[in-house]
Amino acid sequence: MYITELSHNNENIINKIFCGNCIKIMNKLPKEIVNLTFLDPPFNQQKDYSLHNDSMKEEDYWKMMEDVCSSVFDRTITGGAIYFMQREKNTEFVLQTLRKTGWTFQNLIIWKKRTSAVPVKNKYGKQYQVIVYATKSSKANTFHRLRINPILPANYKFARENGIYVTDIWDDIKELTSGYFAGNEAIRTNNNQRFHKQQSPLALLLRIILSSTNVGDVVLDPFAGTGTTAVVSTQIGRKSISIELDPANVECIKNRINNIREADNIQKYYENYICTENLSEIWGIPTNIYNLNVVNNSNLFNVMVN
Repeated sequence: MYITELSHNNENIINKIFCGNCIKIMNKLPKEIVNLTFLDPPFNQQKDYSLHNDSMKEEDYWKMMEDVCSSVFDRTITGGAIYFMQREKNTEFVLQTLRKTGWTFQNLIIWKKRTSAVPVKNKYGKQYQVIVYATKSSKANTFHRLRINPILPANYKFARENGIYVTDIWDDIKELTSGYFAGNEAIRTNNNQRFHKQQSPLALLLRIILSSTNVGDVVLDPFAGTGTTAVVSTQIGRKSISIELDPANVECIKNRINNIREADNIQKYYENYICTENLSEIWGIPTNIYNLNVVNNSNLFNVMVN
C-alpha cells in the first residue's frame, strides 16, 4: 500500500517503510521523535548495489555519513541513542563523524562474529566489526543492563547463579555467513541464492533494541536492507521507521513483516536473557498485527514541499 499523504502527525510515519534517499527523507520527517537508530550503511568497499555507488571518494563518503548522522541527531529525542556499525579500519572516522554531529560517545562495541577470520597477507586476519554506541546528551534516557548466561569457559568449575552482564565484547552472536552456514534465517531467492549478502542477524538487533529502548519507543533504520530492525521491533512492541533506497529490498521488507517466518520468530532468544531483571517488562508483548506500509519517496516530497 502506498501512502499518498504525510503530515506532521507522528502516527502517520510510524511503522512505515520509506523508499528513497535516506537523507532527503529524514530531513522531511518531524524532529525529536526517534529513541534509537541503528545505522548500518554500505561500507564503501566496492560492493555491487543496484542503486548505490559503493566506490565513492573517501571524502565524499564520509561527508555523506556526516549528513546522515546530523539528520538522525535532529530526529532523535534528547537522551536517545545511535548504534553505528562499520568496518574496523574506519573506527576513527566513525568517532570523528559522530563527534562532529553532536553525539556523545559511550562505547566501542566489538562484534566478534563467531566465523572464520578473513585472511590477510601481511597482517592479522579480520574477525570483527565495530559498533559505536553514542547518545544525544551526556547519558542515555534508557539503558537496560542485560544479563546473559553463555557457555562456561573450560577452566570454570561451578555454574553461574545469575549469568553475567553484557559487555562491550559481543562474541555470542553469529554472523549470517555465506552458503550453508547462513542457516534458515538468511533470506533466499527462488534458486536458493542469498537475497542480501549483508543481512543483519536478528540476535544483533534484538540486543541493541532491548538495551536502548522501552516498549512503545520509536526505532529508526536509515539503511533498512532486508528490514531486520523492523522485524525485531514489531515483535517486542517497539515502533519502527524504515528507509531503504532499493525498491526490491522494500518489497522484501514488506513480505517479511507481513508474513513472519518461523526463522524470524525472536521468541527463541528469550531464554538467552532470562537472567535479566524485569525481562518481561523490557521484552514487552509481541505485536500480532504486522502491517507496515510503504511510503514512496515522490509522494513524501510532494506533500512536504506543498
